[in-house]
Amino acid sequence: MNFVIFTAAAIVVIFAAIQLNKYGDVISQKSTWSGAMVGTLLIGGATSLPELTTSLTAVYIDNADIAVGNMLGSNVFNVLILMIFDFIYRKRKVFNTVEQSTHLPVAYTGLVMTALISAALLWRDAPELFNVGIEMYLLVAIYIVVMKTSGNPEEEADEPTSPITLKQGVTRFIIAALVVFVAGSALAVYGDLIAKETGMNASFVGSFLIAASTSLPELVTVLAAFRIMNYSLAIGSILGSNLFNLQLLVITDIFYRKEAILNVADPSNITVALLGLVMIALTIFALQRTSVKRVGAYAIPSAVTVILYFTASYIMF
Repeated sequence: MNFVIFTAAAIVVIFAAIQLNKYGDVISQKSTWSGAMVGTLLIGGATSLPELTTSLTAVYIDNADIAVGNMLGSNVFNVLILMIFDFIYRKRKVFNTVEQSTHLPVAYTGLVMTALISAALLWRDAPELFNVGIEMYLLVAIYIVVMKTSGNPEEEADEPTSPITLKQGVTRFIIAALVVFVAGSALAVYGDLIAKETGMNASFVGSFLIAASTSLPELVTVLAAFRIMNYSLAIGSILGSNLFNLQLLVITDIFYRKEAILNVADPSNITVALLGLVMIALTIFALQRTSVKRVGAYAIPSAVTVILYFTASYIMF
């Protein structure tokens, strides 16, 4: 029955994520927000809802490793999704077609935030305030500053092409987000039950199995964005979702009342954090290369990212 419910939830999540992308594109067309900002703020936040439910559930059952591993693992898996599609569509040289000034600040923010998490995990006894790690306060401060500076409306908007009105688009986007929350939560819960039956350790389960399950919305969102050749939306949704996930880690730490959650997380989570750091650095490198003539040379960052992910997965397993 666990497998049946898990599969049903996955199908619902996929359908709802397609709708998120569809109506997010409508908002992008008919509002003053660019595709990148819609991806970063709206779709990025909505598709992160399953991660929040999973980690809060893990806190409730006092499993810090699943709570932390789920967030860090989801971020790593999100970048993997983007790089896999970039490798598949390498002839289009996706990263060379998007506006760097929009995505690079968000990518660098993700790099700095992940570095803070890595440092806290390596420290093992980092300072805390009100049982919340000091690094969590820094994450919130950085996020607020970046969102204020990058969240300004664009001067030019895309020409409307959909018959759906902006109000309808916003309403349907919200409904799709709620469906993702409910079905994604079921996906995470029953994925956790299935994983526990295999007897695997909590860090691996949280970082790779559950993280991959809760990242299904991002997978479908990127796929749909690539199909309509809206690469800015695809990249923005991944980078934005990763920033949002780290804010959800802050919420997780707040609800974990014993002490700073990173101080009790298993050291194996450091592997995932450092992997995320390298993968984001490769993404930044891919964004900054403005012109690469040879397809083989262009595909190197995405190929290295995929190899690193599966190598780290094998080592942790």
